[in-house]
Amino acid sequence: MNKKRILVTGGAGFVGSHLCERLLSEGHEVYCLDNYFTGQKENILHLTKYPYFELIRHDVINPYLIEVDEIYNLACPASPVHYQYNPIKTIKTSVMGAINMLGLAKRVNAKILQASTSEVYGNPMVHPQPESYWGNVNPIGERSCYDEGKRAAETLFRDYHAQNNVKIKIVRIFNTYGPRMHPNDGRVVSNFIVQALQNKDITVYGKGEQTRSFQYVDDLVEGMVRTMDTDDAFTGPVNIGNPDEFKIIELAEKVIKLTNSKSKIVFQPLPSDDPLMRQPDIALAKKALDWQPKVKLDEGLEKTIAFFKDIIK
Repeated sequence: MNKKRILVTGGAGFVGSHLCERLLSEGHEVYCLDNYFTGQKENILHLTKYPYFELIRHDVINPYLIEVDEIYNLACPASPVHYQYNPIKTIKTSVMGAINMLGLAKRVNAKILQASTSEVYGNPMVHPQPESYWGNVNPIGERSCYDEGKRAAETLFRDYHAQNNVKIKIVRIFNTYGPRMHPNDGRVVSNFIVQALQNKDITVYGKGEQTRSFQYVDDLVEGMVRTMDTDDAFTGPVNIGNPDEFKIIELAEKVIKLTNSKSKIVFQPLPSDDPLMRQPDIALAKKALDWQPKVKLDEGLEKTIAFFKDIIK
């Protein structure tokens, strides 16, 4: 095995901690960089026993210098509750973070992967969404700090590659869930599970007819690692998501059933700019990465519910 030195920004976050775990299990040296805005030390405490794991408290808005072979750039709050809390900070994290990490990659000749998002497609007019679709995004809405920040980051990656020959990869991540999600992050899976475990009303926006696809975190990590391992000619962007599409009301009913909850479903008005449909076209991931998700929704929900049962007392 070729042992690599790998930097993971946002490494103490939900997805980042699972990625760090995977890379360490493969024998790599892992540098986990996080400012703990949404990341949590509890997510990575169990990794500190690894001699090749290093924890760095740092904000990617500021440059950081380190000698590494690969960089996974995950740093950015990813749920509306968190990214709308300080929208200027959110877009700075996406844009300045990308510039700083691309500058580092250029300097040390590292390969770099950008964690982009399905939000670059906005409220899509094309369904399901292929990578060739340019999206339908509101540049001045409440979600724009995140959506446009990620779109700008993709542009920066493309330009650093074209102008400076930086070895880049871009993955567009669709709804992901699993253990270590933040209980208060406002995402639909964690919201429903927390409400169900506490036998509180489950809040569904609109009529619950809007659709989402839900991918388990292990499937995402597998897709990211496979993308990083492709040859330099493949830059992406590539959709990493689960094409199984569910109505939000179906998800609520599943969670109630799996938790044996007494919760009732209540309906609230739809928030602004909330996409009505979201489903990845994963033909490119299948072809270029030989990847497709393996974990079914019920199986993944059971693992996630078990995690939340432990932390909700």
